[in-house]
Amino acid sequence: MAKIEDYALLGDLHTAALVSIAGSVDWLCLPRFDSPAVFAALLHDETAGHWTLAPTAAASRVHRRYAGNTMVLETDWEAADGTVRVIDFMPPRARTPHLVRIAVGLRGETAMRSMLRMRFDYGRVVPWVRTDGNQIHAIAGPDLVRLVSPVPFRGDHFETLADFTVRAGDRIAFVLSWAPSHDPEMELADAEHALAATTDFWTGWSAGAAYPTGPYNEAVDRSLVTLKTLTYEPTGGIVAAATTSLPEELGGVRNWDYRFCWLRDATFTLQALLAAGFRSEAGAWRDWLLRSIAGQPDALQILYSVDGTRRLPEAELGWLAGYERSSPVRTGNAASEQVQLDVWGETLDALFLARQAGLPADRDAWALQVELMNHLESAWHEPDNGLWEVRGERQHFTHSKVMAWVAADRMARSVERYGLPGPALRWQQLRDQIRDDVVTHAYDRERNTFTQAYGSSALDASLLLIPRVGFLPATDSRVLGTIEAIRRELTVDGLVRRYQTNETDDGVMGSEGLFVACSFWLVDALHAAGQQRDAIALFERLLGLRNDVGLLSEEWDPVAERQLGNTPQAFSHFGLVISALQLHMKSTVGSDNPMMR
Repeated sequence: MAKIEDYALLGDLHTAALVSIAGSVDWLCLPRFDSPAVFAALLHDETAGHWTLAPTAAASRVHRRYAGNTMVLETDWEAADGTVRVIDFMPPRARTPHLVRIAVGLRGETAMRSMLRMRFDYGRVVPWVRTDGNQIHAIAGPDLVRLVSPVPFRGDHFETLADFTVRAGDRIAFVLSWAPSHDPEMELADAEHALAATTDFWTGWSAGAAYPTGPYNEAVDRSLVTLKTLTYEPTGGIVAAATTSLPEELGGVRNWDYRFCWLRDATFTLQALLAAGFRSEAGAWRDWLLRSIAGQPDALQILYSVDGTRRLPEAELGWLAGYERSSPVRTGNAASEQVQLDVWGETLDALFLARQAGLPADRDAWALQVELMNHLESAWHEPDNGLWEVRGERQHFTHSKVMAWVAADRMARSVERYGLPGPALRWQQLRDQIRDDVVTHAYDRERNTFTQAYGSSALDASLLLIPRVGFLPATDSRVLGTIEAIRRELTVDGLVRRYQTNETDDGVMGSEGLFVACSFWLVDALHAAGQQRDAIALFERLLGLRNDVGLLSEEWDPVAERQLGNTPQAFSHFGLVISALQLHMKSTVGSDNPMMR
């Protein structure tokens, strides 16, 4: 099985595919991110569905890259007899989803093979497949998939094969399309026209970026394109990752479905896009939020589906063995039922940043903010499940209280700065009350550090966000002490753990990788504290955790030196963008910059 870092991302702003460096598409959900997978080899083996397009003989060298600032993947195989390039992409969707693969002869001639095994419903359903000239149709239940190519297909042991030769100058295309089986009309896609349109779309979108030139532009550009790919264009929702059940610990049980819109992850992604000059995404996300929580702002969930669905029941898919035998494989997410009070603060902060960035005013958006704040005023002092979704007894997590402070601060400032209606004085008083409460109950004077929760001695990486959100300046002695405590007690080989544990959240002994975003938070804290050399050194080390096409998953295993967790992870790429832009801009960044509050 390929390593997580061996996968590249394809996407059409509705769903996403993962293709390995061996040329195998091992993950694709149709028609949208959270739909059942038609290719699920990622979580089992090839019998759960895959599509491999590669030379039949071993290549002496394989190199791949994205074409410029696009989601068009180019993989070159070099061998003694020839060199071939496979171009993989998903055109931004109009109606029909397409996955296009074009084999291009660059030198000599190369024997190629396409191996297609479609398995609907996460590998469980074998479709009925029929051949019709130069295309095949696979149908089962609600799904219909068509594959079109000029090369002949043949069936062999429940797999569709095509053997062909690519010579220099040849361009041989395959177009896979999906439609609901009850409505089999599909848009036809000319591969070459689709390639040109896809390239133009991504090039045009990337050209809308507006941030200073700096030493990390290539990494920022790739992360921004990745974050955009994780947006669901019809609604403006932003998913946390493209996958489900990639493990936080190999062989472990921390395997969660991330194909949903966490408000926290989405607001952080929004901050990165705003900081880079992309405002339309902020407007689309605001509209998605208004629709998703309409009628019940006091019942704000931490996550929703891409269309705003609230109920996301968690289920286990027992027929899948899991990535490298990491089971169970899960769909849905029970964390949607948790109480995480920090989400109110992150949501109100994101709406404040959108307004600060020049997004046109929306009366409904402000009314929503007021309702959210009214609820938080009566709930901020309650315990919750916290940022890390602890599946156990609720606690008074420091980060949750700090984000309640953020909510009160942003609401008061909105009234003062933009003349919006609201009790600014009351919110200012609440802001001061929350700050006093946190300093009194979450600060360990003997160790000169804030702690994870009231009455706890444990540390938590989220404490690094205290200066970033403006709760205290980075030069405050208590913040400096917290930074040093985390570097001393919460790092492994210089990278930051989320928190200190001897057992997993659900009581099972185990360990996990290092949550990548936490180390970016340390970069930001060091930078803000004036420790520029350490900040740059850590940031450049984190760049080295990306795979060959610039992607980051959720976590990093410092022992095996490999990626862990769902991929690509919005949280990780958001952290990269913000850290890079702050290091780009150095002391020129002011408090009015969206990424700096």
